[in-house]
Amino acid sequence: MAIVTVFFQMLSLLIMIGTGYFVTKTGMMDEHTNGQMSKMIVNVFNPMLVFSSAVNSVGLVSLDTMGIVGLIAAGMFLVFIVFGMILSPFFDKDSGQRKIFQMMFVFSNLGFIGIPVVTSILGAEYVVYVTEFLLVYTIVFYTYGITLMNGKFSLASLKEMINPGTVCSVAALAVILFEVQLPDFLKIAVTYLGNVTSPMALVAVGFTLAHSDLKKIFGQPRLYVFAVIKLLALPMLMLPVLKMVTDDAALIPVCMVMFGMPIGNMPLILGNQKGIDGSTCSAAIILTTILCVFTVPLLLAAAG
Repeated sequence: MAIVTVFFQMLSLLIMIGTGYFVTKTGMMDEHTNGQMSKMIVNVFNPMLVFSSAVNSVGLVSLDTMGIVGLIAAGMFLVFIVFGMILSPFFDKDSGQRKIFQMMFVFSNLGFIGIPVVTSILGAEYVVYVTEFLLVYTIVFYTYGITLMNGKFSLASLKEMINPGTVCSVAALAVILFEVQLPDFLKIAVTYLGNVTSPMALVAVGFTLAHSDLKKIFGQPRLYVFAVIKLLALPMLMLPVLKMVTDDAALIPVCMVMFGMPIGNMPLILGNQKGIDGSTCSAAIILTTILCVFTVPLLLAAAG
């Protein structure tokens, strides 16, 4: 996969982020609009994209491959957890901020950014693999993530695992496993609804950028170090192991995209709930999202 081609495809995503920035700065989009739009992405359009990927991939994805993807996803999170525990003290001495950095190492933006990237570069049919990463993400977040921030494990947090995204992910896997063929009119409906996800999610990122302090985003050297480790070093470290696990030319690029995704919003949300200052986390989210435009092509070039 030519690095220049991938770069320009990533650049198209950056233009969509810029559009969100523009419509926010010109007053066409406000907090209420963004909030409602984000709810629709999370609860309707993103789940539909995951489900539509499955219904359009029936008979095209082997069960063996799905099993391998699940193992790779679990391995990815294990690596991120271990390195987060080891490296987070080097980025901040405050106990609360160390927890935030641990969360940032582990919980990437596999949905909002990962799905648009995979769709744009590799094709919508590959989103079905992202589904498994998202399921493992959900399990890890509501076990390890909540436990890390609370200091103890709570069964009550597991109830939050039942949400539209998880339900559609399970339904998508069931469609693949049992080779369920939906009528064409349903396929068309869920596909069109799913197609809304990518541009809308990237516009939402632009909204966040428009409300951020650019000096805090681009003026912290430690965040550049973190970004290099998160977006490049760890994915490159996992690449040789990935190639030992599978030689599937289609699967390896998907996994490398998942390995190299920017930070997601969940560390910030949990930190805010615990009263931890989220300014550094917010800056890191925006910085890594912008930098992934340049790092993802490098990862895919390395993957071959």
